[in-house]
Amino acid sequence: MTVTGDSKNKIITDNRLHDKDSGSADVQIALLTAEIQELTAHMKRHPKDYHSRHGLLKKVNRRNKLSAYLRRTDLPRYTQLAAKLGLRK
Repeated sequence: MTVTGDSKNKIITDNRLHDKDSGSADVQIALLTAEIQELTAHMKRHPKDYHSRHGLLKKVNRRNKLSAYLRRTDLPRYTQLAAKLGLRK
């Protein structure tokens, strides 16, 4: 139910700012978005899985906090990332 190693590496390489970047806000938001999409599909199949729902809500909240930080500090980079990932706001 988690993002596999190969897909995680691809997400990191697609969203990193420089060669050794693996933890910038852009990368974290992209990884959280992939995990949220997988958990959303899981929740559609298993609507009463409350433990996974709790984890999903925590990931959504974390992504919102990181998005707010990125929007506050570097608006052009945020708008580019939001368009790339299909985020609203």
